[in-house]
Amino acid sequence: MSTVLAIIIAVVVVLALLAVAGSLLVRRRRLRERFGPEYERTIEGSDSRRAGESELRAREKHHDSLDIKPLDSGTRDRYSRDWSNVQQEFVDRPEDAVHDADHLVTSLMRERGYPTEDFDQQLKDLSVEHGRTLEHYRAAHQIDARSTEQHTATTEQLRGAMVHYRALFDELLSNGGGQARHARA
Repeated sequence: MSTVLAIIIAVVVVLALLAVAGSLLVRRRRLRERFGPEYERTIEGSDSRRAGESELRAREKHHDSLDIKPLDSGTRDRYSRDWSNVQQEFVDRPEDAVHDADHLVTSLMRERGYPTEDFDQQLKDLSVEHGRTLEHYRAAHQIDARSTEQHTATTEQLRGAMVHYRALFDELLSNGGGQARHARA
């Protein structure tokens, strides 16, 4: 009888361990799918996978507390016109156009409900729904900073910044990265 009991206990323990491992794998896969390339970037920048995943879950929790809202069609049209104006400005004043593109993207984030005071926090908040285009935003912002502070960005780099800004701009303008949990009519 004690041998049967020992076997049952061992089987229950193994099943419990398998359930925990399965749960961790499902959670990890969900984070990878949600954050895209930002998942690996966060893990690599953390002390451990566990710490990185905890950071990503904290980002989700903070993002859930934000009031992210869709844009009405009039506001989308206005932003589209503003973007067209910034693109036209690029021909004669590329540095100014890139700087204006940065301001326009920031304004669009604010309009959608994202806090915009701190660039690092912007990245964290955007990573939850826009992880696949976040590297574009980082690259554009870096070129804009180089252009603004040192005036060392080439025209080709400035053109690249416009392309990078456009990637995030289009996502924000279309009301998100596929998830509209906070959308209100």
